[in-house]
Amino acid sequence: MPPPLHLVFCGTPQFAVPTLQKLVETGSVITLVVTQPDRPRGRGMELTASPVKQCALQLRLPITQPEKIKQNEDFRAQLAGIKPDAIIVVGYGRIIPQWMIDLPPLGNINLHASLLPKYRGAAPIQWAIANGESTTGVTTMKIDAGLDTGDVLLQQEIHITPADTSETLAPKLASMGADLLVETLRGLQTGIIKPYAQNHAQATLAPILKKEDGRIDFHRTASEICNCLRGFQPWPGAFTTFRGKTLQVAQANALIQSAPLSELLIEGDRLFVGCANGTALELLQLQHEGKRQMPAKDFIHGYHPKTGEKLGTGN
Repeated sequence: MPPPLHLVFCGTPQFAVPTLQKLVETGSVITLVVTQPDRPRGRGMELTASPVKQCALQLRLPITQPEKIKQNEDFRAQLAGIKPDAIIVVGYGRIIPQWMIDLPPLGNINLHASLLPKYRGAAPIQWAIANGESTTGVTTMKIDAGLDTGDVLLQQEIHITPADTSETLAPKLASMGADLLVETLRGLQTGIIKPYAQNHAQATLAPILKKEDGRIDFHRTASEICNCLRGFQPWPGAFTTFRGKTLQVAQANALIQSAPLSELLIEGDRLFVGCANGTALELLQLQHEGKRQMPAKDFIHGYHPKTGEKLGTGN
C-alpha cells in the first residue's frame, strides 16, 4: 500500500464536512484545516464557528482561520513549512492564489457539486434544480487560476428526483463527493488517473444567489416556477407580493390549468395562480409578511383573497 498522504484541508460549509471526515477515516494525515473566520450569526449575532471548524475541533485537528490568503506571508510560510502532498479545497470560499496552486506535488484538488463544465460557480446545486435538470453530480478537479476551469480528475452522476430541493440534494452530493475525493487521491498517488481538460465551450454558470432570484415571474410556466422554488431553498426561496406586502410561497404544485396570468383563482379551500402557457400554480403553503407560515386553507379564511386578484408588483 502507498504511504498515507499528508494533506492541508481548506473548507467552510457543511457540504465540506463529509469529505474531511472521510479523509481522516481512510488514513490521510490532515496536517492543517483552513477555514473562514468565525462570523456573527442569528438574532444575537454571536460569533459562530463554521461547520468545518466544528468538525475539525471534534477530530482534534490543527486549525487556522486567515481573513485573507493571497498576500498573507505568515500563512504562506506556514503552508511551505508543512510541505503537504496535496491541498484539498471544498467550498472554502476564497480564490486560491497561484503560490498555493504551485506548492504541493499533487496539486490543489477541488470537489465541485456539478458535472463540470456545467454549473461553474458558487451555487451549482441550486441552479441545477432551478433549471430543471434531471441529473447532476460531483467532480474532482485540479484547481487552476480560473473559476472552476481546471482539469477534471473524476466524476460521478446522480439523478435529481422531482421531490429534491437543494437542501435534500446537497447531503447526497456531499456524501458521494467524499468517496470520490478519496478515490481521486488514491488514483493520483498510484498514477492511474489522467487529468483531462474541460470543454470550455460547454460551460454554464451558477452564480451566487441574490434575493431577487427568488422573485416569482408568472410569465414562466408553473413547472419552471416550482423548479426555482425547489432550487432556491432555504434562501432566497420563492416570493411575490400580495396587497403590497411580501408573500413567501413555501410549497406549491404545477398544474395544467388555464387562468389569467398572475391572477388568483379560489376553488373552495384551494388557491391557484395563473402562469404561462396554460399552467397554474396551486399554492399549498404560504407566509405573508410578518406572519407565520400557513396552509392555503388558513390563508383563504384569514385574508379572504378574491378570484381575479393579482399577485406580484403593482397588485
